[in-house]
Amino acid sequence: MNAVMDEKKIWTYAEYYSLDDDNRYEILEGELIMASAPGLSHQGISRDLGFILWTYVKNNKTGTVFFAPVDVVLNKYNVLQTDIVFVSKDNESILEERGIFGAPDLVVEILSPSTLRRDRHQKKAVYERFGVKEYWIVDRANRSIEVFILKQDAFTLHACATEHETVKSKVIDGFEVKVSEIM
Repeated sequence: MNAVMDEKKIWTYAEYYSLDDDNRYEILEGELIMASAPGLSHQGISRDLGFILWTYVKNNKTGTVFFAPVDVVLNKYNVLQTDIVFVSKDNESILEERGIFGAPDLVVEILSPSTLRRDRHQKKAVYERFGVKEYWIVDRANRSIEVFILKQDAFTLHACATEHETVKSKVIDGFEVKVSEIM
């Protein structure tokens, strides 16, 4: 379960980074949110999709892949922990030791009951506003993957696949995954 830490305070990356505990947090529009560890089915999907993506990216030398927890710092009021993130070779200048400072090329969020609204609406709007080129929503309950691509500063649905169908990335040339391989 995710808990809002303090509804009145507007948090910044500097304040977030100075927290001295082992909890996992995000800042979404200035709101500090503590996130508990995801469940095992969520982690299994993350592992399987992440492995398929990482293997493809590594073999094709197209960039790099990271897994949560990793800070994606879009600005001082938006520091997100994405489940899986891809940064292309052309965009590697945003990679720093402390995290990813700028818009990744592709972000994957795996829905959980406690994060569904935030991932599907709030985070999607933030990723769109900051120029993430492609956003995947993996919906465990519906056993589906939706792929949104950025066109004229707005996400549009590029593909949606269920159980035995395949989705293809627009950003990573040639990358595709069959939904049943990860669910």
